[in-house]
Amino acid sequence: MFVKTNTTGFADALTCEAEGLESLREVLVQVGVEHLRIPQVAEVDQYKLVMTQIVSVAPDERGQALLGEGLARLHQQEREHYGWGRDNYIGLSPQPNGLTESWGQFFVDYRLRYQVSRIADPVIRERFQRVVDQSSAALTRWLDSHCKHPSLLHGDLWRGNVLFDHDGPWLIDPAVYQGDREADIAMTEMFGGFGAAFYRAYDSVYPRSEVYTTKREIYNLYHYLNHYNLFGAGYLGGCERGMAVVADF
Repeated sequence: MFVKTNTTGFADALTCEAEGLESLREVLVQVGVEHLRIPQVAEVDQYKLVMTQIVSVAPDERGQALLGEGLARLHQQEREHYGWGRDNYIGLSPQPNGLTESWGQFFVDYRLRYQVSRIADPVIRERFQRVVDQSSAALTRWLDSHCKHPSLLHGDLWRGNVLFDHDGPWLIDPAVYQGDREADIAMTEMFGGFGAAFYRAYDSVYPRSEVYTTKREIYNLYHYLNHYNLFGAGYLGGCERGMAVVADF
């Protein structure tokens, strides 16, 4: 078993992570996906999370394809609401949540506005707040009109949170909530590391929408803002690009 210790400073971070893992497992079982796996939680408290040890190997094309197919089938399962029933965490940042019928409202309020409110530089914070305020109504309507249904999302789907062994892929370190499935796919492109076989397999099961490229810039703005707040100016350019897209609404 692998023992993960809590280094976040948040007492409930590991229990939130365990809940996310179990939620992903539950939906994958419901849809009959066996080749996309979730570590089994053996024990969790505020100090440690004990779970399946994964002996990872470099991903091959088969593993990437299994990941794409499994993720698409996870995303096809329709959920009842957008959001999540409790606040959780994305990496080292709090991730506030709520339950709503409007995907656009949830994303604007709980993802963009929240991260903008955490910006330390008052000039940048106020400028970004103006952009979000001016575009919020139109952006909310647009996102609502281009999201079919709530899907359970991994929420932090960069290459470091996917492992592979000889039998295929594993998902780790989720920041789950229910939202537009293309938010997960957008993040796979933020840092790269997902091969062509992944995207082919995903699209063969659940093709991306015609407006995906615009969504990608909007959804990854959340992650650029989070990384800017955590790690500083190296991520400001990504924030500026995303804000320029938002400003067009």
